[in-house]
Amino acid sequence: MVCDFFYPKLGGVENHILSLSHHLIRLGHKVIVITHAYGNRKGVRYLSDSLKVYNCPFIPMTDRDSLPTFMATLPLMRSILLRENIEIVHAHQATSTMANESIVYGSALGLKTVYTDHSLFGFADLGSVVLNRVLQATTSTLDAAVCVSHTCRDNFILRARVRQTSKVVVIPNAIDPFHFTPATANERDYAASTLTNNSYNTQRIKIVVVSRLVYRKGVDILVGVIPIICRACPHVDFIIGGDGAKLLLLQEMVERDRLEGRVEFLGAVPHAQVRNVLIRGHVFLNCSLTESFCIAILEAASCGLAVVSTNVGGVPEVLPGDLILLANPNVGDMVVRLQQAIESQSNPKTALDPYKTHERIKEMYSWSRVALETVRVYDRVMEQKSLDLWERLQCYNAMGGLTGVVVCCLVLMFQVWFYVVEWWLPARSIEVVPDLTQSLPSKDSHATSSSATKIEHIE
Repeated sequence: MVCDFFYPKLGGVENHILSLSHHLIRLGHKVIVITHAYGNRKGVRYLSDSLKVYNCPFIPMTDRDSLPTFMATLPLMRSILLRENIEIVHAHQATSTMANESIVYGSALGLKTVYTDHSLFGFADLGSVVLNRVLQATTSTLDAAVCVSHTCRDNFILRARVRQTSKVVVIPNAIDPFHFTPATANERDYAASTLTNNSYNTQRIKIVVVSRLVYRKGVDILVGVIPIICRACPHVDFIIGGDGAKLLLLQEMVERDRLEGRVEFLGAVPHAQVRNVLIRGHVFLNCSLTESFCIAILEAASCGLAVVSTNVGGVPEVLPGDLILLANPNVGDMVVRLQQAIESQSNPKTALDPYKTHERIKEMYSWSRVALETVRVYDRVMEQKSLDLWERLQCYNAMGGLTGVVVCCLVLMFQVWFYVVEWWLPARSIEVVPDLTQSLPSKDSHATSSSATKIEHIE
């Protein structure tokens, strides 16, 4: 697994890599993670289930992404791949420099390459145009691609201009259903006895928002929705967890409309504490402007909350229609759908049964299933023939026009550097490290960030 985004920083991509790696190990496969250093977290570390993580001393830039070098990271990445006797390089996320470079390195080493796309990107703005062109180049020699939703698959095929669409498969995300469970009677009683009426009251409807407070997450819509709902529904309060550039906008709205007693800000919520926030609510609100697969609504539904979300990207694919209310990404439609959810949850006869909802989510989504489907992709690519240099050049040249010629020239320069590194550090001189990973039985257990504890650190 190769990606710039990994533990200790956590998000959708990081949690996906961590959980998938744990369950692949439980199926008896050897898995390592290659990422860049995070502060003092450098060298080699072992997480739970003997998951080995290489925190490489690469320079991170903005948004925790490594500095693009194209060739400077080859000696270390090559050494790791050969020392660990790796057969498949699985890269994650288009915006990860290490992921893009690892696909090129893996193809040059004759390894199989797999890529997982986690996000939706546009086609018009300059950043998306450049990113899509880079993605098209690096994935030209890809053996297989995995997308987390059908919408994400269509977006990836168009962005990367994939010619063999059969190589692109859909494997949805998952959650740990044993971690995201509805509140027990004891938990609700304890919360009611220890928390103030502002933060918890079983007679009031609580709307929960847990998200990064940035433009892409629809905070501007949320700013418009909250005052309208608070005026129309006096028995409704909001709980907002998260941090980001748009937090100040929300705080100004609360102060302007004098909603201090109706809106509670929790700040950044560690992933291990998300369930404790969700079980305090009745309705989960997602205002995202773009999502390939929204894990947050899946976690909320698993905790028994009704879900109201914008109808964007791959969101409609996540939950059955009776568990989610979809709205157009505007204030008016969101208010209408949210009022429907509030009315439904206020009536015991129409409110969702949290335990039945949890059981349905548990049957639909699990990391064990994701791991098994990923293994099928691995098995398929292992049967394919590796491309030689001439075949790889043909793939790059198929980009067409001046771009194809430029990419081929860059690849030839890279190949010369690859031969220099091979002469400097021959593959036969690199000692293969013993495999310390022990096969564990496959089971749905807590392979989340909360279980990611360090066992050993080797400088």
